[in-house]
Amino acid sequence: MNVMTSTPHDAVYLGIDGGGTKTSFLLLSGDGRLLARHVSTTSYYLEIGFDALRALLREGIAELLRQAGLPSSAVSSAFAGLPAHGEDSALLPAFDALLADLPRARVGNDMVCSWAGSLGGRDGISLVAGTGSIAYGEWQGRGARSGGWGEVFGDEGSAYWLAREGLALFSRMADGRAAPGPLLGRVREHFALKHDLDVCAAINGAAARSRLAQLARLVSAAAADGDAQATALLTRAGEELALLAAGVARQLRLPTDVAVEVSYTGGVFEAGDAVTGALRAAMAGSLPNAALVAPRFGPELGAAMYAARLAGARLAPASSVIAALTR
Repeated sequence: MNVMTSTPHDAVYLGIDGGGTKTSFLLLSGDGRLLARHVSTTSYYLEIGFDALRALLREGIAELLRQAGLPSSAVSSAFAGLPAHGEDSALLPAFDALLADLPRARVGNDMVCSWAGSLGGRDGISLVAGTGSIAYGEWQGRGARSGGWGEVFGDEGSAYWLAREGLALFSRMADGRAAPGPLLGRVREHFALKHDLDVCAAINGAAARSRLAQLARLVSAAAADGDAQATALLTRAGEELALLAAGVARQLRLPTDVAVEVSYTGGVFEAGDAVTGALRAAMAGSLPNAALVAPRFGPELGAAMYAARLAGARLAPASSVIAALTR
C-alpha cells in the first residue's frame, strides 16, 4: 500500500459512487474544495444494461468536467465504485475499460466508496444497506467482503429484501395468515388498492429492483405506527447486517480481543434505532469488541477520497463540501 502523503493543492480527484438507485459524480481539488457535482440514475448494469452504464458514466464525467471547465487530462486520479463489480469475472475487462479516457483511473465495487467515506479510510468494517446489502473491511493491509450476492438469493437486510419481506407480510395479513397491523393499511394506501390482490399487478408488472426497494419505507412507517410485525422485520434486518460484519471479521482473521470500528451507510439505516439497535445487540455476541460508529463522510466523498488514496495522497474534504453534501 502507498504511504499517504499530503495532497498537492493543484491536484484534481474524481470520484463516482454508483448504486442501485442513483449515481453520484464528484470532482474535488487537492485542498478539498468542491469543483463540480452531478447526480444521475442507477448504475446497476443488471437492470439497465452495460451499454447504458457506459453511456451514463461518459455523460456524467463530461458534465463534471464541463462544470469545472477542465480537460480530462487535468484529473490526477479517478475511482468509480459500481454495484455488481467483481461478480462476473468475464466482465472485469469491460469494467476496467469504462474509465479508459481518464488518466490514473480505477474501477471497483461501490462498497469501497462506503468504506472509505464512513471510516475515513481507516481500518475497520463498513456495512452498506441500500438497495442491496454488502459489507467490506480492511485490516492491516488485508481486505475482505461479505454479502452482495444479489436480490435473487441474497442482499439480506437491504431495502430490496425489506420491501420483499414487507410485501410478503402484507399478503399474510391480507389473507388471514397473520394478524392485521398498520402495514396492511400502509400498502393499501400506497397503491390505492381496490382489491388486495391488485398489488400483484402493481408489483409484477413493473418490479424494477430500484423501484421495489423504495417500498421498504412502508415497513419503516408501519413500524413507527406501532406494527410489531413490521418492527420484527427491521430487527431481522439489523441481525442480518451483523452477520455480514462478522463474515468480514472472520475473513480478515481479526483477533477476538481486538477493538474494531464498524460503520454504516444506506437508506435502511434511516429507520434509526429499530435497525441500529438490533445490529448493535447482535454484534455484542458475534463481535464483542466492535464499536458501531456513525459514518464520518458519505460514499460520494468516499469515492473521491479513495481516488486520492490511489495516488498515494490523503484528501481532507473542506467543511463547506461536507455541509453541501449533507443538506
